[in-house]
Formats: sequence, C-alpha cells, structure tokens
Amino acid sequence: MLSSLPPREREIVDILYERGASTVSEIGAALSDALTGSAIRAMLKRLEAKGFVARTASERGFLYAPSVEEKTASKSALSQVVRVFFNGSPTSAAAALLGMQDKMSDGELAELEQLIAQARDGRTK
Repeated sequence: MLSSLPPREREIVDILYERGASTVSEIGAALSDALTGSAIRAMLKRLEAKGFVARTASERGFLYAPSVEEKTASKSALSQVVRVFFNGSPTSAAAALLGMQDKMSDGELAELEQLIAQARDGRTK
C-alpha cells in the first residue's frame, strides 16, 4: 500500500504519521530537503486523490493527516517486508527479530512471549 508511493510522497505520509495533522509549512520544515509550498501542496493533492491523506480546514489553514490507520499501514508494510525479505515466512521474520535480543529489554521479551501466547490462544478458538 504505502510502498507503492514515490519516495517523496512516502516521506510526507511518514511525517504525518509521526507528527499528526500538519500544515504545509510544518510538513515543509520536516522534509529532508527544501521544497516549495506549491510543490508540497501538489503532492498532498495527489496523496488525497489516492486516499492516503485527508484535508480539513482549521484557523491555521488546511491541516493534512493520514487517512489510513497507522496500524493498517504498519501491517501492510510489515507484510511486504516479510514477503520480500523473508520469503513470505513470518517465522523467519520473527527469528530475525529474536536475533536482536541483545537490544531488547526483559520487558520487551516478556511482551513478545505474551503476544505469542495470545496468538496461540486466538488460533485455537
């Protein structure tokens, strides 16, 4: 879904997920390199037409926000990573994450154990 966007449009959507609803000038300030306001507005218009961004009026001007829930977008992106880098195997992806256990706290590892237990319980119902 988001992976189909050109890099600059994807950067704008990522900024909106990170910062929340933003004006054109706020988006411009967060971009990796400078773009004119009209160029940003043109990309936002395309993103709105594609269904990735919603626009609402405010006293500060138009605010732009992602129209796809972050959880939905994350799941779609992760599905693509699993398909491309792990041959479609969620187990291989999980094994790669667990290979990073040195960077995980005990709490994070406990949370993973809990999520696995919940997945196991949900599967048998």
